[in-house]
Amino acid sequence: MKRFLIGLLMLQAASAAQAEELTLRQVLASSASHAPQILEAVARERQADARLLTAQGLYDLVFEGDAQWRALGYYDGGTIDAKATRPLSNNGGSYYGGYRLSFGPFPGYEGKSVTNRLGEVRVGAVFSLLRDRLIDERRGRLAIAGLDTDVATLEREMVAVGVQRRAIEAYQQWVAAGQRLKIYRDLLQLASERQESIEKLVNAGARPAILAVENRQNIVRRQSLLARAEQDLAVQANALSLFLRNQNGDPLVPTVDQLPDTLPRLMAQGSVSEKDAIAARPDMQVLVTRLSQASTRSALAENELRPRLDVRVEGSKDFGEGGPMAFVRRPTEAIVGLRFSLPLEQRQARGKIAEAAAETDALEHRRRLLEQQLSVEIANLKTQVDGSGRLASLAADEASLANRMADAERRRFNLGASDFILVNLREESAADARLRQVDAEYRLSASHAELVASLVDRTQLGLD
Repeated sequence: MKRFLIGLLMLQAASAAQAEELTLRQVLASSASHAPQILEAVARERQADARLLTAQGLYDLVFEGDAQWRALGYYDGGTIDAKATRPLSNNGGSYYGGYRLSFGPFPGYEGKSVTNRLGEVRVGAVFSLLRDRLIDERRGRLAIAGLDTDVATLEREMVAVGVQRRAIEAYQQWVAAGQRLKIYRDLLQLASERQESIEKLVNAGARPAILAVENRQNIVRRQSLLARAEQDLAVQANALSLFLRNQNGDPLVPTVDQLPDTLPRLMAQGSVSEKDAIAARPDMQVLVTRLSQASTRSALAENELRPRLDVRVEGSKDFGEGGPMAFVRRPTEAIVGLRFSLPLEQRQARGKIAEAAAETDALEHRRRLLEQQLSVEIANLKTQVDGSGRLASLAADEASLANRMADAERRRFNLGASDFILVNLREESAADARLRQVDAEYRLSASHAELVASLVDRTQLGLD
């Protein structure tokens, strides 16, 4: 008995959990976490991060080793040379340190290859004074890769906004289909209840038998409408399952018991100005980022027009006694050198500058057009929200009046003061008015959602 009661309580708890109302917030949270489109965009973002790491590798410390010796000949000397180099992060040059050791005799004209017995240690640096001083290929590629990660993040946000907007639409259509189903179910229930009273009257001889047949015909017609509404609700539930997923990412089909009573009403925040909202949109920020990349490419091209003037400084010190050739280098050596080069025709650099300028102009035109389109879109959506609100209010008034007329006509029919055709027309007119109310409220809810998505309200889109 105890086990039976426990099993009954568990069954009731499971049934209550199954009948729990499905909210829009739950759908948006599931979609934001498990929608394949968003997960794909997240993977693209990781791909951009990996490219940034690749660009950062341009500043990696590089180790070089070189060993050589004469296998044949009069002299059998050899050298071992090791060097570590790291590029400068704020200049096109680099700094380095190395160690060199020689062994065996060398010819006199290769005296610079000879070191003391413990080898030579050297450090040095190269600095760019003209070309590559403000920007160079490494810094340019790193900057562009960093902006690519920003673009990937913004594109992921754009995908997320689009997915969440479609999730809201699927939820709205599912709720609206459920409300239409309820209207047809109520309409069928009225005809079914009337059938019982009509059959009693027919059996008592107060009504002709054909009236019962006519009402049964009406019941069958309303059953067809209900079946069509059930089919539409099942279709919308399947569509919603693409956004409602479990922890493994598998689609979940909502049930009729989870339908809420009303459509969701998202409200756009009024604290943010329209201009700021447009500027903060991800698609607008993508164009701004692309303009920054074009500016970087233009700076790289202008850098190629400059002559190259590099200065190199190096210090070295030998340790130990003299080598096999009795050379002994005791004092510390310091070397300063300059290197100069000048591009003459510069056609490659001028072509890159022209290309970057054309890209900048194209992006500016696209940004200006997008800003104007978004401004018009937001204005139209605000107009649509106001108009839909008025239409929804009028539809609610019409439905209320139609219901009152249908109720009054049913009372007259029960008292024998009305006929079957008139009461049936009143009921169907009231049902049509309720359907129009559902459509009006759906358009109002959809227009609010469109405005929220256009303003990229991350909180109401479930992206916070």
